[in-house]
Parts: sequence; structure tokens; C-alpha cells
Amino acid sequence: MTTTEREETPEMRSTEQIIGRSDVNDLEAILSFIGKQDESGKHNVVDNCEAEFTWDYEKGRLQKLDKLYEKAKGAQWNGNTDLPWHIEVDQEAVVMENFATHPEQMGWNDDMLEGTSLAKWSEKEWLQFGVENQNWTLSQFMHGEQGALLCTAKIVETVPWIDAKYYAATQVVDEARHVEVFSRYLDTKMSGHYPLNGHLGLLLDDIIADSRWDMTYLGMQIMVEGLALAAFGFMHQLTQEPLLKQLLRYVMADEARHVAFGVLSLQELYSELSASEMRERQEFAFEAAVRMRDRLRSQEVWDRMGVPWNDVMTLMGRQDPNQDDFQILLFSKIVPNLRKLGLLDAADGWLREKFTEMGVIAFEHLSDSTEDEDAFADGSPVSRQVA
Repeated sequence: MTTTEREETPEMRSTEQIIGRSDVNDLEAILSFIGKQDESGKHNVVDNCEAEFTWDYEKGRLQKLDKLYEKAKGAQWNGNTDLPWHIEVDQEAVVMENFATHPEQMGWNDDMLEGTSLAKWSEKEWLQFGVENQNWTLSQFMHGEQGALLCTAKIVETVPWIDAKYYAATQVVDEARHVEVFSRYLDTKMSGHYPLNGHLGLLLDDIIADSRWDMTYLGMQIMVEGLALAAFGFMHQLTQEPLLKQLLRYVMADEARHVAFGVLSLQELYSELSASEMRERQEFAFEAAVRMRDRLRSQEVWDRMGVPWNDVMTLMGRQDPNQDDFQILLFSKIVPNLRKLGLLDAADGWLREKFTEMGVIAFEHLSDSTEDEDAFADGSPVSRQVA
């Protein structure tokens, strides 16, 4: 091995050093971390980014980004006037309809509930559980969109190309609109907010605090936005509530462009990075994947419902994470995009091994976001198909 090769060998960090625990599936560690609202009503993160001017104003040098920018300008929508806010939403009826049409989404059977307090729950308690899950899910969407708003504003500052700055500016508008519509839906159609999930909060803090612009892209555009696109699609298929269905359809159109923006911007850069630099990005992607998976345990709902700790541990322990179709589905956009960026097989396939252990590697050959960003971005709200 040459001196250069030795210098390029990435430093190996353990799982515990990356995510704070040695066992990725340590239920006690996952469930005990519950998001709480800051008493001040604010949460401050030190942002170490360095703003970069560019004096190269030639538009269209990066043709694919320029095309995406032009598409984004023509696909703007107004959350106040383009959505049917007059529709009344009976939240309990929505929960009942979801359970009736998709009983598998209840997620539990008698054998799993045996010996826990949930085995004695009445229909009223299960209904409240469904309502709380709706409130929690939409709240996490809203908080995640604010994280995207902050990160995209940071990308405008830090990315070195004018075409990327132009597109990122349209995404700032998109993210502000998403925060607006999710907040309004929660305030006027749902029955309560939840604080930011603790695991999602750790990830957002890490993304915002990192000084490297490509890490902002990787964490937000590839990981968080990729999972969000899949989650929105899942909920869009599940719900029959017309206002939420249309809201999600519009948001998905934006998100498809956002993830494609991340892939297009990072692809060339990552082809030029050293092994040690790629390993850093692999570790960051792995940490992000674990944090997002851990947040799906809905810790804050169990806490608010007053379910005893031992019962929660019992229920979670009886679930097979590799058979949780919803959990696995959420990675259907992330894994092919990381493959496109070369991150799965860099450093002797370290990330491939980690994703194999997590049970999500089978998604790697699905279409990446540079191929499917047109799937939802089909023009103005007037011409979009929202069914």
C-alpha cells in the first residue's frame, strides 16, 4: 500500500460513535428519547455556514438545474387560495374510515396486545389513539418542513453555482408554503399539535450546524426530503379526506423536484471526493437513516396516551422491524438516490452493509429522483390531477 493510499483510508467509527448507541435496534434507548417543547417556545442552533458570493452570473451553465428552476417557477401554487379550506373535516370519522379501508394500518393483533393494558382498550380508546397519531404525524410533517425552510435558505447562501442558488430560492418559497398549509390544517382541521420528535430534532440540529454545504444537501435534500416524499405518498394513498389528499398532492409535486435538486447537485461532486471524505458522508447518511427510522416509533403519542413504559417496550419488542412495510417503504426514495451518488459502495460497501442490516437495501434498484421528478410536477394547480 502506498503512502497516499494509507492517507486515503477512512477512519473507522463505530456505530456507537455515530448514533450514540452500539445496538441500532436498542428499543429502550429509542423509546426513552421523547421530544419536548422548549419552555421559551424557541430552539436555537449554532449555524456555522459561510456565505459565498459568485461573480459568474451565466444562467444555464448547469443545464439540468436550470431546467428544474424553470419548472419550479411555473409550478408555484398558493396555499391560501388553491386549496379547498371550506371542507369540514370530522377527524374521528377520518380515523374510522382509515381503519375500515386499511385495517392493516392498525398495526396490532390480539397476540401482540396480550398481557398489556392495550388488550383492554375500548373502541373509544383506540379511536383516540388514531386521532393522536394523526395529530402527531401532521405535526412532524410541519416541523420537518420548517427544518427544510431553514436548510434551503442556508443552501442559497453557501452553494457556489448561480443555477443552484436560483433553484434553491424557489425551494425556500416552497418550504414556507408547506409550513403554512400543514400548520393551518393542524390548527383548523385537527385537534392538537405535538412537539418535534426527539430523534428528528437531533438530525435537524446536525444538518443545520454542519458548516459544509454538501452536508446540508445530503441531510435535507436526500435524506429528510426523500423520506418525506415517500411518507406523503403513503398518506396520500391511505386517506380519503379530500382536503388533505389535495394538500399532499401539491406538496408531493414540490418535494419530487427538491429531491432531484439534491441528487443533481451532489452527483458530480461526490465522484471527485476521496475515500475518507466519502466515508464521512456515508456515516452521516447512516446516522440520518437511523434517526428517521427511530422517530417512526411515535414516542410522544405513547407518552401522551399514558401507556405504561413496560407495555410500550413489550409491544415494540413484539414487532419485527424487518416486516414493518410502512417503515421500510419510507426508504424507497432514499436508497436508490444514495446508490446514484455512489455512497452505497464507497469504502468497501460500508453503507450497503448497514442498509442490509436495516432491511432496506432491496430498494436500491428503484428509480432515483432524477428519473421520477416529473411524476408529480405536472404544471400549475389548475392542471394537476389531484385524485
